[in-house]
Amino acid sequence: METKEMEKDLTRLKGRLERIYGKEGALGILPSLIRLLEFYKGRVVERQGGWSEKDSFLITYADSIVDDESPIRSLHQFLNFRVGDVISFVHLLPFYPYTSDDGFSVVDFREIREDLGSWEDVEAMAEDFRLVFDAVINHVSASSPYMEGFCSGDERYEDFFVSLDPETDTSSVLRTRNLPLFHPYDTCRGKEWLWTTFSEDQIDLNYANPRVLLEVLDILLFFTVKGASMIRLDAIPYLWKELGTSCAHLPETHEIIKLIRDVYDSVAPHVLLLTETNVPHRENISYFGDKGDEAQMIYNFSLPPLIVWSLLKGDASILTKWAAGLEFISPTATYLNITATHDGIGMRPTEGILSEDERAELVQMSYDRGGDMTGKRNSDGSVSPYELNLSYFDAVNDPSSSDPEDLQVKKFLLSQAIPMALMGIPGIYIHSLLGSRNDLEGMKMSGRARSINRSQLQLQELSLELDEPESLRGQVLRGYSRLLSQRQKQRAFHPDSPQKILDLGPSFFAVHRGAGGADHEVLALHNVSGKEQELELSGWTVDLLDDEFTAGSVVEMTPYQVRWLRRSG
Repeated sequence: METKEMEKDLTRLKGRLERIYGKEGALGILPSLIRLLEFYKGRVVERQGGWSEKDSFLITYADSIVDDESPIRSLHQFLNFRVGDVISFVHLLPFYPYTSDDGFSVVDFREIREDLGSWEDVEAMAEDFRLVFDAVINHVSASSPYMEGFCSGDERYEDFFVSLDPETDTSSVLRTRNLPLFHPYDTCRGKEWLWTTFSEDQIDLNYANPRVLLEVLDILLFFTVKGASMIRLDAIPYLWKELGTSCAHLPETHEIIKLIRDVYDSVAPHVLLLTETNVPHRENISYFGDKGDEAQMIYNFSLPPLIVWSLLKGDASILTKWAAGLEFISPTATYLNITATHDGIGMRPTEGILSEDERAELVQMSYDRGGDMTGKRNSDGSVSPYELNLSYFDAVNDPSSSDPEDLQVKKFLLSQAIPMALMGIPGIYIHSLLGSRNDLEGMKMSGRARSINRSQLQLQELSLELDEPESLRGQVLRGYSRLLSQRQKQRAFHPDSPQKILDLGPSFFAVHRGAGGADHEVLALHNVSGKEQELELSGWTVDLLDDEFTAGSVVEMTPYQVRWLRRSG
């Protein structure tokens, strides 16, 4: 790196540290940070960066699909065979040793669970896919070496966690779980009460201690050496603690994310940051930073519940109004457009968009379809919906419905086509890709609501289903692959391509993408109603999804049909 570039990087990093720790604190940590950067420079393999219309993003556990081989190796082979030509990013949910919360209570970030495979398996997968690693850096397991060192009096881990009097007033703190904020732990100094945002087994790190930040940066750079092309920052809004505040979205948290971005820009500029911020939309987009200097990507968390609402009511009016407000941020910042993840369907992102009665109707829908609802405790002691727990297929299709299966598949694929049409990159959960329904038995056995959408599938049985053309899974995967394959061919679907939301009436969700002529524009139409519809449109003569489309002044659409229209050129 050129000397001037190095000086510019160091000046920027020093400024970030000063805003977090003050001038004196920054001077204390800066030499160690410089040594860390120098250590990793040259060790990181440069990989593909940026994004295009050819990108899509798969979310999966390393052992979502298993057979007699290493799960990571089996997943790699399965994805190569089934979707290797249409999936580019693969988000491997936490694959480190853990003690609870399906991987999100990490014991050791530098190890892989023995039952999943090895780092060699991960590095091999990184040759075929752009891998996304989970950085669960808000908290660690109560069984982690950090916690063991803290409790035993190891000075290296002094102040690694937030210890407070249990009578401390924390009523202003935003809570996402109906659990105590503090839990007691036995240490060599006696009993100490430590901050636990999520559970007794997930103890929050103390970022007011610069050594914590250095350790986390070391881990994040280690991930890139092992093949990460993107880092997902889990539960990132709650990183910084300051009594008397909500302890969410604080300025120091944003500065730490920007610092992480600066570190990667210096050492591994191909690596992208994705923030997991399941919060109202205005707070969510704040993680893009100032003109795109923070995360390059955020989840479009309002999208999943609004699509469900549109299909539940056969009316896309609210979705249309909300989507019209989505703005282009910068060429280095975009949305991850999801419908489902390993968690539930977030309800906080509907605040201010849906009324309380409408939100309550969604909750009741989840219960009626065999699902559940996870609540969050408010500062006044009340509980409000945090997420709906059910598979996205069953959120779209009532399991008790008598609708033909092919119509249910069509309706579901419409829900998945909407994220593909919007500005950004489509994010696909493995159980959506495979058309999974509610795992009621899994939820019952685990006692956790989120298990309803986290089934583990046997490869041999799954393969037989996928090879059966008329099976539910076969229909869904085939339809998904067709959509993704066609999307890759259209420059109009580049994440940065211009977007305009059209209001064509409540039965339709319509997106115009691109500019500059027939070859660079697509009009995506979605009939969210269960009825045949007609639209008066002229000039759109080709349907990329229907070879039998007949152009005319009127476009006909069957129930839940998707059309990607292009002008003849």
